[in-house]
Amino acid sequence: MLLVLGDISARGHHLRRSEYVSVIRQFHRVLGPFLDLPLHVVLGDRDVGVCDGLSEDSVGWIARRLPGLDSAGCGAFEIGNVSFVSLNAVALLCGNSEVRFSVEKAVERESVDFRVENEGGSGDRERKERVYEFGWRENAMASGSGPVVLLHFPLSRNVTTPDFGGSPNVFDGREDVGRGPYDLLQKLPPNATEYIFQALKPRIVFSAHTQEFYDHFHPDGTREVTVPAMTWNARDDPGFVIATFRRNEGAVSISYCSLARESHILVAYASLLILSVSMLAFSSTPSLRSFKTMIT
Repeated sequence: MLLVLGDISARGHHLRRSEYVSVIRQFHRVLGPFLDLPLHVVLGDRDVGVCDGLSEDSVGWIARRLPGLDSAGCGAFEIGNVSFVSLNAVALLCGNSEVRFSVEKAVERESVDFRVENEGGSGDRERKERVYEFGWRENAMASGSGPVVLLHFPLSRNVTTPDFGGSPNVFDGREDVGRGPYDLLQKLPPNATEYIFQALKPRIVFSAHTQEFYDHFHPDGTREVTVPAMTWNARDDPGFVIATFRRNEGAVSISYCSLARESHILVAYASLLILSVSMLAFSSTPSLRSFKTMIT
């Protein structure tokens, strides 16, 4: 399976819809033969923009043109015996956003599904369709027993123990980081991070945005792998990650693959060009031609 963790276009959120369609077509051409593989694309900030312009209409329009996403830009699917949940991380940075509320519903829905599955229940539909309240809930699932979580923004690395007796809204008191462009240091707030840990108990988390590869464990033991950018426009040495999920174990094998540096390729092309020009100059010089004939 091929997973793309957002930002399929550098300036997608500035484009008109007719222009965005051509971007998606170009993206498919870049994938080429890999389109035969199952594909899932996570929404990034360059795809949907910042909080000020985020709406269900704009997000839904893009999500309908990418595989496996609902109207909020979230998705849930299974490959073999591995479950995946992708979240619209941009919306989790926003304040009173309709899209953020839809993402919260997706988190709660998947949390209920996994709790029912782990408890061996039948999955009561009424329990899933009720109106969700987004306070902290005790979750008896063990850390690492939930799905693979896919995000564009990395999780916060400064997470404290949640207070289950506090505010019913886990995003209260959050800084408004949704205004203006997002720099490469942008991460999800600590309370949104802890909410994901508590609700989903991720088996592993894959994130992006920083353009750097980073593999680490959070204090609760949750592993997060930040995938580097795969374009020379972002860095000199783009790369990608191959993840192997073992059937009978919870362990995930991660292999980081780095592509050739753009600078090395440019040096190689420059050297080839100089060599070609030298050979042409050598063959076109009369004295050198005669010298060559005499030796021959």
